[in-house]
Amino acid sequence: MTSIIYNKTFDEPEIDKREILRYAGVRGEAELVEALLDDCIRESSGRLSYRVCYREIDLNSTLPAFLRSDSYTLKKNLRGCDGVILFAATVGIEMDRLINKYGKLSPARSVMLDALGSERIEALCDTFEDAIRMEYAELGIGVRTRFSPGYGDFGLSAQSEIFELLLPEKKIGLTLNKSMLMSPTKSVTALMGISHI
Repeated sequence: MTSIIYNKTFDEPEIDKREILRYAGVRGEAELVEALLDDCIRESSGRLSYRVCYREIDLNSTLPAFLRSDSYTLKKNLRGCDGVILFAATVGIEMDRLINKYGKLSPARSVMLDALGSERIEALCDTFEDAIRMEYAELGIGVRTRFSPGYGDFGLSAQSEIFELLLPEKKIGLTLNKSMLMSPTKSVTALMGISHI
């Protein structure tokens, strides 16, 4: 198991308005809602940070407990893999501040900002996944789609050990409470199986 924890910072990924509206539960034509969305995008512009910390774990070495769990979905996801890339990603605390600011002032705006934040963290994870996939492909290594605690029977309890391994508090300002909830909320932890092609 490598002890090196890497950090990456990304430029703002391209915004997918259709995906944001889907997160917000908007269906069909909605010009007023789209105007609100455009305003939320303008307000959040330049306030978010796109940061990831990660490390590689060799599955043939001594494994952390969460990788030895009885989770069927985790085992299925990692079948045939030589290792995993474990990562934590966040778009920072400013989105939480905006969502909370408008919670009482403008619930509709708060909901739209929440949807925007969800789309932003997923876009960051997609960007990171694509970058890692290209980097590892040059080494003849395939990278599987990310898989997070809370999917299927892969319990959220894995979060505490993931935090111990990645130190995201120091690396990217991401914390975990006793209920396994992260702050900033627009954050993700996940792993990606890797194997030689």
